[in-house]
Formats: sequence, C-alpha cells, structure tokens
Amino acid sequence: MENLPIRAMPDDLARVNLGDPQTFADYDLSDYWRTLRVTRPLYWHPAVGDSPGFWVLSRYDDIVALYRDNVTFTSEGGNVLITLLGEGDSAAGLMVPVTDGQRHKELRNVLLKAFSPRVLSRIGEQVRRNARARLAAAVDRGECDFALDVASKIPMITICDLLGVPSQDQEYMLSLTKSAISSDDRPEYSAAADAARNEILQYFLGMVEERRVAPREDVVSVLASSTIDGEFLSEDEIVLNCYSLILGGDATARLTMIDSVHSFGTDPDQWAAFKRGDVSVKQATEEVLRWASPTMHFGRTAVQDTEIHGTPVKAGDVVTVWNVSGNRDESVFADPDRFLIDRSPNKHIAFGHGPHYCIGAYLARLEISEVLLALRDFTTGFEIAGPVRRIYSNLLTGISSLPVRFEPVSAEVEELVL
Repeated sequence: MENLPIRAMPDDLARVNLGDPQTFADYDLSDYWRTLRVTRPLYWHPAVGDSPGFWVLSRYDDIVALYRDNVTFTSEGGNVLITLLGEGDSAAGLMVPVTDGQRHKELRNVLLKAFSPRVLSRIGEQVRRNARARLAAAVDRGECDFALDVASKIPMITICDLLGVPSQDQEYMLSLTKSAISSDDRPEYSAAADAARNEILQYFLGMVEERRVAPREDVVSVLASSTIDGEFLSEDEIVLNCYSLILGGDATARLTMIDSVHSFGTDPDQWAAFKRGDVSVKQATEEVLRWASPTMHFGRTAVQDTEIHGTPVKAGDVVTVWNVSGNRDESVFADPDRFLIDRSPNKHIAFGHGPHYCIGAYLARLEISEVLLALRDFTTGFEIAGPVRRIYSNLLTGISSLPVRFEPVSAEVEELVL
C-alpha cells in the first residue's frame, strides 16, 4: 500500500549520499542517524562527483548549539545543501533566513509586524472555519486524498491571504511551492524547481509594483511601506522575503498535517487516546511536529576556524544540522522512535532554534491544532485506503498523496462545523 523506502542502511556510511534526493526515496535512514549519534557525532560526509564534502551534526545538543551560534557560523553562504554546496545563495543579505547580524534583526522585526498578535488573532478564526469546512466535506464524502483535498488547502490559503495573493491564484501558487522544494516527478526535479522559484519571484515582483501604487491590508503592503534607518526595503528584499514566507508558511504545516493522519491511521491506540480527550491538542500538536520533522536539514558555513567534539572545523567548511535526527535523539527524548502524543517534555526542533527560529511557528501550530480538533470532532476513526506516495527531496520529508477512508460521527457533520 505504501511507497516507502524498503532498503536498510548500507554497511558503509560513505555510500549514503545526503545530497541526493534518491537516497531518501531508497533508504530508511533510522539506523544511519542512530549510528552517527552514537559513534560519529561530527561526521565528514565525503565529496560526491562535483559536490564537495561537508560536516554532519546529528545530536540534538550539537544542533541547538550551532543554531544559536551566529558568530562562528553564518547563514549567508546558504542554509540548505543545494546552495551550501553550490554557488551560494543569491538572496544572502536580503532574505531573512540567509541574512545575519544587525540586518537580520532589522528585517526580522519588519516581518514580525506582519505577524503581530492583532493580525494573527483575525486569521485564527479564518483558519478554524477553513479547517472544519474542509474536514467536514471530506468526512461527508467518506473518502478523500487527505494530502490533496484537505492539507494542501489550509496552510496555502492562510499564507496567501496574509500575503494578499487572490483566491484565483492560490492553486497556482501551491503548485509552484511544491515544485520549488520537492517533486513527485523525479526526472524533472531540478529543472522544475528552478522554473518554479523563478515564477514565484516574478509573481511577487508584480504584486510589489501594485502595492506601492495602491497599498492594502496584507504582508506585501507592509513590506513595501516599511523602512529601515529611513530607507525603504528594496524590491529584491521584499520579493525574496515573500518567497521565503510562502514556502515556509506552506510546507511545515502541510506535511505535518498529512503525517499526523498517517500516524494516527497506523497507530489506533494513539488515535483512541486523542479521540477520548486523554491528551490535549497542544501536546498532540507538538508530538506530530517532532514525529514528522518535515524539514530534514539546515546548514551553516564556518567563518573562522573552530572545533567540534575536538575535531578541527576550518573557516569555509559547511556544517549541516539534521533536525530529522535530533528529534529522535535518545539522550533527549525517551523512547524516541515511538509516536507518543502525551510526550512531555517535548522540546523538538521542527522549527529550528535560535536567531533563525521560524517566524511562522505560531501560525503553523494553530493550523495543525485546528485540523486535529476537526478530526476529533468529525470522525470516530479513519484508515489508509490506498497507495501512499512520498515526496522526492533532500530537504523535506513527507507524503504527497494519502487516500483516507473516514468513519463519521453519529451526529450530522454540518452541525459540528462551526
């Protein structure tokens, strides 16, 4: 039923190429990460072809320490493998995730204005209505592809509404964001990603030009009218940060929602505990985030010589941190390879840590919580009803297609929507 990795980790660690999306399609890397955490907490990933080697951190504490350190390491050489091992990131110094120092603080503060409590309190009710209406419709039909029919509609609609993308363009934007960072069509992965990124940037460039003439109540207008030290943000800064927001605002919440349904569908005891109300939605939300860990890695470049675990790391070396491993670290999480919705404490790093902690974390938690509540209210249970297809990426992990069959509650679903 499931299109999951079927091969175990090879005996030779060097045969695992973390830069290749095919690795994550072919292998279950649980043993790989466990081996690195125990025996090689700082591991040198060898060069492959034209791609240079890089360091890998797999332990939770080491990952958190690197996230916090914006003095020894920089994001401005790129923050994911495709840019870190390539020619760098052309958005460095312009887009918040790949900007450090004072400019990072200033740009982040501008974005935080657009995600103020006042704005998010208004969005909260909209998220609730959208989540409940889409779940109600799916349960009423009896079956759906949860990934396509429900999860893909909630975060994207929310972030598009915040940015000011009109409803008629939102499906188009969803298709672009999916292609920009993952793919269902493996042979076309790189070409489709490049084309999608360019289309997103061009789309927001058009919006910026419109908003500077006629501002509205949206994030693009906030960015277009904001100043730092008396200077308006450049077009590049606005467009690139819109690009960052729409990708980040969609992927984590969407992939975690999908994984939560898959995990509950394959673990009836955990679903029963949640359905009975034994566990709060807050606890359940944190565990599905830890369990899904949809953004597998980030990375930094050393700006000066340093040491990690007594091993020299030279200036210019790339150091990657793997959230997908840190969130399974045995020294931090008891029984880490079990999905336990009552887990406490649960200091996962699904949103990163430190100065670059995800701006949209509150919004993602809100969206995931509302989906979980709607599931609990509208259905007594559900089962996986067809083949499960996974995305193709070396950055994200998750499911792109999840057929689900629902058992509705006895009451009329329409009565529970609001």
